[in-house]
Amino acid sequence: MRIVITGTGNVATVLGRKIVQSGHHIVQVVGRNAVHARALGALLQAPYNNNFYEVADDADIYIMAVSDTALASIESWFPVKIKGTAVHTAGSVSKLALKNVANSYGVLYPLQSLRSESHIIPEIPLLIDADSAGTLQNIQAFAASISGKVQCADDAERMKLHMGAVIANNFTNYLYTLTQDFCAKESLDFSLLLPLLRETVDRLEQYPARLMQTGPAVRNDKDTIAKHLTLLKTYPVLSKLYAELSDSISDYYEKLQTDSI
Repeated sequence: MRIVITGTGNVATVLGRKIVQSGHHIVQVVGRNAVHARALGALLQAPYNNNFYEVADDADIYIMAVSDTALASIESWFPVKIKGTAVHTAGSVSKLALKNVANSYGVLYPLQSLRSESHIIPEIPLLIDADSAGTLQNIQAFAASISGKVQCADDAERMKLHMGAVIANNFTNYLYTLTQDFCAKESLDFSLLLPLLRETVDRLEQYPARLMQTGPAVRNDKDTIAKHLTLLKTYPVLSKLYAELSDSISDYYEKLQTDSI
């Protein structure tokens, strides 16, 4: 297929690389910043442009890989009416954001944390939606050519999955950040924790997470929790999160045990 990519950030870069690897032709890269558009165009071996009045009119799919804020005002900065199919890549924005931009439109949401500097492209599940059955079929065919995991998800389902991604990925990454800071200040080797983290994620392939919970909170080991909180007296943010999460874990499993009686 012939593809136009609008945007020059992480999603545009990684999806662009994947699209090229899958044998599609990127007709054009379009972005507000000419320097960034030129750089991505060079990476993808495609022409670039920073004038939205000069968007190529012969592509099959136009991927709007821009921020949620930019999508909210797209009609003010994207002045042309797309002849092909327009899709955006946002998890929390309705497909209707593109209803006045193209005759056929939809969503191609990569449910993955994408970083342009990563050399290896990760597995990228794609959630798709469209304004009609015909458009959905076209998006489905394209999505299946670049990903082995494609599912339909309407605006409500996509929003919930996006929220799940924030909790499961963004929140845990913040905990990793705080733990790395703690280890650095305490002269501890954070890499010793990496096998533990990998094992925790690997178990999710086989078992429900609730059955794999370990640690002092699920055992209601108040002595160990107290010792840990003492260690964290000079780390107020981490101490607060430790206490709140420990209480939440204890309450969850106490209720689970009560409900099973």
